[in-house]
Amino acid sequence: MAGLFPEATGDCCLLDAGAGIGSLSSAFLERCIKNELFFNEIQLKAFELDENIHEDLHRSLCGFGNKLPISFEIIGGDFIELAVNKIQFGQEEYTHAILNPPYKKIGSNSHSRLLLRQVGIETVNLYSAFIALSLLLMKIGGQIVAIIPRSFCNGPYYRPFREFLLNRSAIRQIHLFGSRSKTFKDDKVLQENIIIRLERGGQQDSVMISTSTDDTFTDLACYNLTFDKIVFPNDPQRFIHIPTSRNSSIESSSNIRNTLSDLGIKVSTGPVVDFRLKAYLRNMPEIGTVPLLYPNHFSNGNAIWPQIECKKPNAILHNDVTGKWLYQNGFYCVVRRFSSKEEKRRIVASVVDPSTFNNSTMLGFENHLNVFHDNKHGLPKALAHGLAVYLNMTAVDEHFRRYSGHTQVNATDLMRMKYPCRENLIALGEWAMQYRELTQTMIDDKSEILTV
Repeated sequence: MAGLFPEATGDCCLLDAGAGIGSLSSAFLERCIKNELFFNEIQLKAFELDENIHEDLHRSLCGFGNKLPISFEIIGGDFIELAVNKIQFGQEEYTHAILNPPYKKIGSNSHSRLLLRQVGIETVNLYSAFIALSLLLMKIGGQIVAIIPRSFCNGPYYRPFREFLLNRSAIRQIHLFGSRSKTFKDDKVLQENIIIRLERGGQQDSVMISTSTDDTFTDLACYNLTFDKIVFPNDPQRFIHIPTSRNSSIESSSNIRNTLSDLGIKVSTGPVVDFRLKAYLRNMPEIGTVPLLYPNHFSNGNAIWPQIECKKPNAILHNDVTGKWLYQNGFYCVVRRFSSKEEKRRIVASVVDPSTFNNSTMLGFENHLNVFHDNKHGLPKALAHGLAVYLNMTAVDEHFRRYSGHTQVNATDLMRMKYPCRENLIALGEWAMQYRELTQTMIDDKSEILTV
């Protein structure tokens, strides 16, 4: 993180909000000792709410007193409240900031949220609040380097924050870690984390994208991309894409321009929430029940039902209470909502074949599945197969990872994506149905036809 700051001279006023024991500030100051950053004077303001570690923080920073022209101040209390006051009174403009901000949701009517609104910040998490406040405290040309979750890059809740960030700064570099468990092994991290460098008031041009599997950086890869590959010019949501390679075949393909609405298809989260309908669940099918499908019922693109040794129910009673949550038996394409942290794919699609369920007229889809359907009815057989083939393409999975760093795949994510036309999807399905099993290589070879 410290190494991302560009060469600089003059005076430095460094902000470290959420300083902890001073690890980030120390790394920055080590660069100064190595003469990689040249400053006449360094003023450091370290904000740390936990007074129990102020002594350790003080000890860390004191070690630089005889090596650099530095003065520092350790500040306790609420950074949001202190920063809002400084912004309102036009105080303290920083030249540099290095941040590992806290991660916690902010209630819509909380004191912090009301304070942030006083300076034009609308956001839902402490980490994005710290970044926004730091931007307002920076001088024009000031540099911010922060390690933060990737969740702000997409989704409606962070749209105001994305607008705020993009209107006030230029993105200079983004580093993406490929592994959660290796880099953040001490934390239960569900989000991919990124390191980002922003320049306050900078003119936006190309962005340096770098990737590594973990914090050893042994497989570090870097490349520049034009900004229109990061934030699409006509995207009103201002999603921030982080390509893992220079290739962007899905976005550039003239054959992939359709929404699900164009195709006459809907996608919904599985409507059966099992704990709410617990009294109606059955371990095995019996008279009066219909099949209930969980993610564990799917393997190699197909449904396997019932599963005798499965811990989940295989069936649900069909009655006046449960009926409104059930779909007509038919062909469907389903996608799991959750993948494990280190799983190779985010999008895993399968086909529901009605013949699997004997003479059942209805099906239950549990809440951990996304279902492509036609008003709660099945799709044409070839279309369901074609959708599954398309969604299982490596290029589609890589495209999805560009704007989503979460292990969860929501129906809104699938709705937001673009698809081939209905005719091409049906052709894909007809091709797929000729084979008993498809390999990833076979699927990806077909993607070349769609992405020309």
